[in-house]
Amino acid sequence: MDVISYLKDNNIKVTKPRKSILEIILASSEAINANLIYSILTKDNIKIDLSTVYRTLDLLESKKILNKFDLGNNMYNYTLITNAHKHIIQCDLCHKEMVIDCPIPQIEEQIKAKTGITLTESHVYLKGICRECKECNKCNK
Repeated sequence: MDVISYLKDNNIKVTKPRKSILEIILASSEAINANLIYSILTKDNIKIDLSTVYRTLDLLESKKILNKFDLGNNMYNYTLITNAHKHIIQCDLCHKEMVIDCPIPQIEEQIKAKTGITLTESHVYLKGICRECKECNKCNK
């Protein structure tokens, strides 16, 4: 992927820090945090402030380029948004279907942060009752 074109295509001004940060994220096979990105940049003798890393990550997240995973205690990991698969949830009562992004990447990051375990397998089975049906059931009581 051409990082410069990618930034321009997303209406983001191309700067050396932004280009370098996005290159690090693209090269990472796992979620990455701001401190690790900062560490890599400084090891590569790129002059940058940690605040610039955070601002760039926030910008990339706001442009829907990155997913931000809250690990608790003001710690976050970031991954590039890809054409990830979706899940369909169907209401048990009215059978209306809703499409959501797969929650597994966020769950994996939280598990890894809290336990150090990397999941090798996961299964998602989602069931529920939609908001409209819950409200209708309240009215009937």
